[in-house]
Amino acid sequence: MQFIDLKTPYAALKTDIDAAIHRVLDHGQYIMGPEVKALEAALATFAGTKHCVTVSSGTEALLIALMALGVKAGDEVITTPFTFAATAEVIALLGARPVFVDIEPDTCNIDPRLIEAAITPKTRAIMPVSLYGQVADMTDINAIAARHGLPVVEDAAQSFGATYQGRRSGATSTIGCTSFFPSKPLGCYGDGGALFTDDDALAQAAREIRVHGQSARYTHTRVGVGGRMDTIQCAVVLAKLPRFEWELQRRRELGARYHALLAPLAARHPGFGLLTVRPDRDCVWGQYTVFVPERAKVQAALQAAGIPTAVHYPRPLHHQAAYAAGCCPDCCPGSLDAAARVMSLPMSPDLTEADQDRVVAALAEALAGLAADA
Repeated sequence: MQFIDLKTPYAALKTDIDAAIHRVLDHGQYIMGPEVKALEAALATFAGTKHCVTVSSGTEALLIALMALGVKAGDEVITTPFTFAATAEVIALLGARPVFVDIEPDTCNIDPRLIEAAITPKTRAIMPVSLYGQVADMTDINAIAARHGLPVVEDAAQSFGATYQGRRSGATSTIGCTSFFPSKPLGCYGDGGALFTDDDALAQAAREIRVHGQSARYTHTRVGVGGRMDTIQCAVVLAKLPRFEWELQRRRELGARYHALLAPLAARHPGFGLLTVRPDRDCVWGQYTVFVPERAKVQAALQAAGIPTAVHYPRPLHHQAAYAAGCCPDCCPGSLDAAARVMSLPMSPDLTEADQDRVVAALAEALAGLAADA
């Protein structure tokens, strides 16, 4: 069994994807070819935003978003420590400081009730992460940001396609950023990303920044990066878009089925639990993640049964050497607890119900073994 099945979606779309790649090979515009604008228009329509700017990775999307907002050395950006390093990395690369706020214990998203206390005169932006495929509580976050005149950047790398109060992830804040890394809900076959905004000035800044700060050829109006998404990768995502709504629905269905099958285990086994999906949003399960006791033992038992697992993430960022300076080691206990207990199970839109049953049966056996040893 594969943890994430990337082969079946390609097989389903092979004719269209191959044709899309060969069109690029035929016209030879490998950088900023026509597929780039075509994908940006399609994604903006899908997300419901005025602008989409494709970039070379999800990390670059976050970096360019902060650069477009004018984040600089000495500034602070509020975010969560329970995320992939890229979220804090882009803040540090600009000489700013990530200020970590703890998570909600049942969703693992940033807790908006804790954000306002972290705002200082140096705060320049708030960057929530829509972890595991569920959008963070953007209504409360945006309200806090509005009171303090701050922009909000949603890290939607795992949640693209999810909805929150009727809006798509990526379209819920000042700027939304996503990733097209192959394992993401909408993945390309290399690296890529995009940012979304309704703000004309921010969109123009992002477009200039991604081409070394150029407003016209060899006219550098701002400091930029080499952040363009390759034409071939844009072509791949364009070819995958027609199947994407079906894939999102399958993710929702499989997530709901996992929840239904695993709820009895949560009732029987202390320390085993499921993530909560809030009623005003859905989850597209970029990762299907549960809480488990004695994780190493459970993972070993599942591996012996042929079931792959992963941990997203085993150590929060405020306990990582690169980002720990100036952080209180005990200020985010929820993140530490989650890091010790989370485990991700196989999830992709082409996961079969039979394989899902195998996963659940193996997990039930592993948990029963822990209980027997207790």
